[in-house]
Amino acid sequence: MIRSRLCLHDVGTGTTREVLGTDRVIEAPNWSPCGRYLLVNGGGALFRVPMDKPDLQKVDTGFATRLNNDHGISPDGRWIAMSNHTIPGQSCIYLMPSDGGDPRQVTRRTPSWWHGWSPDGRRCCYTAMRHGAFQICTIPVGGGPETCVTGGNGHHDGPDYSADGQWIWFNADTDGGMQIWRVRPDGRNRQRMTEGNRVNWFPHPSPDGRWVVYLSYPPGTEGHPRDLEVELRLMPQAGGTSRRLVSLLGGQGTINVPSWSPDGAAFAFVRYEPG
Repeated sequence: MIRSRLCLHDVGTGTTREVLGTDRVIEAPNWSPCGRYLLVNGGGALFRVPMDKPDLQKVDTGFATRLNNDHGISPDGRWIAMSNHTIPGQSCIYLMPSDGGDPRQVTRRTPSWWHGWSPDGRRCCYTAMRHGAFQICTIPVGGGPETCVTGGNGHHDGPDYSADGQWIWFNADTDGGMQIWRVRPDGRNRQRMTEGNRVNWFPHPSPDGRWVVYLSYPPGTEGHPRDLEVELRLMPQAGGTSRRLVSLLGGQGTINVPSWSPDGAAFAFVRYEPG
């Protein structure tokens, strides 16, 4: 039985095509900077999916065998950032060569869940439980102290950099419901970007600077569960009215991390069959 369907959506034509169907639960596709493969996770492992002959090719992640769906390829294609909780028991961010190998720990504090690369590849943004609340933080990938760009109560999640590096987009429920926000990388000029009663998660700015795609749940949804009727919506990066692109059975795993094609013409996502 097919459980997961890895798909591509072309924004210009409005068409969706299936790349791969599998009986596994796979999640969180990244599109490689070279455009030749997608990266997904499933069952604690990472898999490469070549675009010319789609198949699940397992990536060597060394001791990191309990990966979740928060991973991504660096802008230069050399590295994979990933979130793993083998050691020390809570989610921690690691870095390893994109061809596979032994991971190197990046975050000292846990739990931390990776979500995005800065355009120059020098920093990562991530969600972290700090002082009793989920916050948005950044850290140099070469090592160094983390910087929290949000604060206070509420749930902040799903950060991703804009292609010019001027904004970090994220979702937060600090103003009456889970909506899409953006903030400068130093924590200044926080702006709410969506309205309404839908529950919105995981905004991803396109590489061409035009759009933001995000996951939208029905009103009243708690958290970001799998196997719900959800929408993928598109809005201008400058702000404005969003529009529905795709309705699907999905949620958790559909589009947790950056998944735009290098040219910004399409993005990858996962839809699910009931199971």
